[in-house]
Amino acid sequence: MSIHQNSVVAIHYTLKDDAGTVLDSSGDEPLSYLHGHGNLIPGLERELTGRDAGDRINVAVAPRDAYGERDGTLVREVPRSALSEIEDLQPGMRLQAESNSGVHAVTVTQVADDTVTLDANHPLAGMTLHFDVEVTSVRDASPDELWHGHAHGPGGHDH
Repeated sequence: MSIHQNSVVAIHYTLKDDAGTVLDSSGDEPLSYLHGHGNLIPGLERELTGRDAGDRINVAVAPRDAYGERDGTLVREVPRSALSEIEDLQPGMRLQAESNSGVHAVTVTQVADDTVTLDANHPLAGMTLHFDVEVTSVRDASPDELWHGHAHGPGGHDH
């Protein structure tokens, strides 16, 4: 069976940056996802469409098909006093920030005496992502999985 809309697909993957540094992997257990429901970045999902169990692919996904380009307007400097409740504030820390448009994950990029620089871009924004993928299984989704919008069972969610 080939990967198509509403397939539950299990993959082993390794994600690297341009320098070949491993950023993420599926580890010992494959990742299961519901194909065609936005559970993977668009570029990787497009490359997996039509593949079969046992297929292996190496694919480079451009920022526009992954987490987008970096947006300079998402980098803000805030007063250090606004984050006074956080002990030992360090660059690289991930925080939740609330704005008029909701709660967003931000990364601390710089800490000065009076200010802190926060970046709301996704940590992988602006990067070409290199995936080594092995498709381990493909099956049709159950009605319950379609209703919930994700895979259930090993490698997916229970509910």
